[in-house]
Amino acid sequence: MSLTRKLSISCSALLVLFLFGAKFAAQGQKGDKNSICSAANPQSLCNADTICGSSSTPCVINVKRGSYSASATPKIPGAKGNTPFCVKSGTTIMWQTSSKSTGFILDFGQITPFESQTTITGGSKRPVSLVAKNPGCFKFSVSACREAAVSGMCESGNAEMVVIEDGH
Repeated sequence: MSLTRKLSISCSALLVLFLFGAKFAAQGQKGDKNSICSAANPQSLCNADTICGSSSTPCVINVKRGSYSASATPKIPGAKGNTPFCVKSGTTIMWQTSSKSTGFILDFGQITPFESQTTITGGSKRPVSLVAKNPGCFKFSVSACREAAVSGMCESGNAEMVVIEDGH
């Protein structure tokens, strides 16, 4: 397969991921920060077992494509994919995938925990690090595709992240 064809297929797959991500994000991004998450009081979810990373240690999130969905799983003992997790404001979050030849897109819609980044694009050869700055609860879409995927080879899911002030 020629390089041009591979590039064309990869770009098409990323476009599909972006469109799916925007659709899921638009469905969940209404109202204030607390209304976009499933818990009535999202900060109450944050304790020693659900906080990922610290001001000196990054929070590592593994993005995976499963058979029927995509997931974001924080590196916390016992964490499951797409379950709500917490980070303290000022924590660096490293988005990566342990799956070979996989690309991902995370879409936070119009409300983002990061300074300005609303869509995060990365992959198995390109982890992305961002600092969580804005406290609140954030719902985001997770999409993952195999490299050079054609339509239908991508999966999507939704996850939630709570950013708390460093003093909590």
